[in-house]
Amino acid sequence: MNRLFIASVTLLALFLGFVSPAYGDGDQPQKPRSKFIQFFTGNRDEKRAEKRKKRTKQLALPNDTIPVDTLPAIIDRDSLARPETEQPDQPTPYFSEEEPRVQSPEELDSLLSCLNSNNTVASFETFFDDFIDLDTTEILTSSIPDSVYEARLRAIFSPIGMPFNPIVKQYIIAYTTTKKATVSHVLARSQYYFPIIENELIINHMPLELRMLPVVESALSPIARSRVGAMGLWQFMYGTGKHYGMEITSFVDQRCDPVASTRAACRYLSDLYDIYGDWTLAIAAYNCGPGNVNKAFKRAGEEARTYWDIYPYLPRETRGYVPSFIAATYAYTYHKQHGIDLSETHIPLATDTIVVDRVMHLEQISSTIDIPIDILRRLNPQYTRDIIPALDKRYVLVLPQSQIAKYLDKQPEIMAKDTTYLAEYLEPSNIDKTKQVFNLSYITHRVKSGENLGIIARKYGVTVKQIVRWNNLRNPNSLRVGQQLEIHR
Repeated sequence: MNRLFIASVTLLALFLGFVSPAYGDGDQPQKPRSKFIQFFTGNRDEKRAEKRKKRTKQLALPNDTIPVDTLPAIIDRDSLARPETEQPDQPTPYFSEEEPRVQSPEELDSLLSCLNSNNTVASFETFFDDFIDLDTTEILTSSIPDSVYEARLRAIFSPIGMPFNPIVKQYIIAYTTTKKATVSHVLARSQYYFPIIENELIINHMPLELRMLPVVESALSPIARSRVGAMGLWQFMYGTGKHYGMEITSFVDQRCDPVASTRAACRYLSDLYDIYGDWTLAIAAYNCGPGNVNKAFKRAGEEARTYWDIYPYLPRETRGYVPSFIAATYAYTYHKQHGIDLSETHIPLATDTIVVDRVMHLEQISSTIDIPIDILRRLNPQYTRDIIPALDKRYVLVLPQSQIAKYLDKQPEIMAKDTTYLAEYLEPSNIDKTKQVFNLSYITHRVKSGENLGIIARKYGVTVKQIVRWNNLRNPNSLRVGQQLEIHR
């Protein structure tokens, strides 16, 4: 009996000694996954690991962005230069015994900017990895079966009807073949603009798929202008923009403001949906106006109920509008299956806002804290003359997150440059001679050698008669060099 007990204990000890390393922790190897699990998850995990590695490499900070000294003290800096295979002699303590270095506001802004940018790009990639990227090994072409298109459109579960038919098919093929470059640019811009648009759609309880409307309208360009004068992401005409409360002046055009124009578009689309009770008809009415949709219903007859019933009677552009919307949604959702990659985006993904309460030229900022003027214009497209006209109201200035602390630190220097960049809008104060007063209702033009009223009028987009009237000129042909003329806005 004793011999049997000793033999049992010995076998048990040998067994535990054999299997325990597979379940150890620390430096011990982990339990290997079964071939069954590896068969179903191995390739997917390897692909995702590759994507994370590639993404980390792409988003790696340049050496001059954040010095190593700014890293938290919890990190063993010596290990940064140590090869991966080399282990430290002593384990790195979880909490550093040294007092962490206080980081400057600029460094904190840089860290926050990096975090926000990484999160933006990572969330964009995660969406497609987890919800859309079902079959990345198959690169589809224009010869794919109709059943595939139809199944993919059905998989886009939305309150907006997205049927598949020969008309829609033509647009899908165009977006995924000949318009690949456009889709690539749209995907890049969507990382900045879609969060803004989606936020307003969620607030107004509207389908998120409506985010694709500005893709069809403007290819996500906030400064897009149509030949009939429609402006911005959502291509508002002047009258419609004013009706929905947007500010449109000589200095500000909120049709180009991504936030203000999206809020107005949500209100407009909600009003159209209240009229028709159908999102597809609301989208069509957004493009050509509700009057044209009503005329199409009249011509189609009493049995017409849907967009496709009135399709032949709509204006030519609107007949392609809804199919283009469906195709853009398809291309955005399944761009990886068609081998469409994101192009490089030139808009900072991490931004913050500053409230401005005095007149300011964007060049004042650009020349002081070294932000390219082109970046400032991209982030603030509503200021059409590069001037924030904060005379009697406050305006919002959008800046890269990494530059907020620099702006606040250099604000006095920025403000002091107004006499340089806004000299033509200055006028003397009748109350305090030392105070700078700005008048944005007109500018002062100083006549130069070789100029006449015709040249000056063309420069400012006014007429000669207006300049004569504004300045009470008795003889329009007798201008002198250095003479000051008022040009009203």
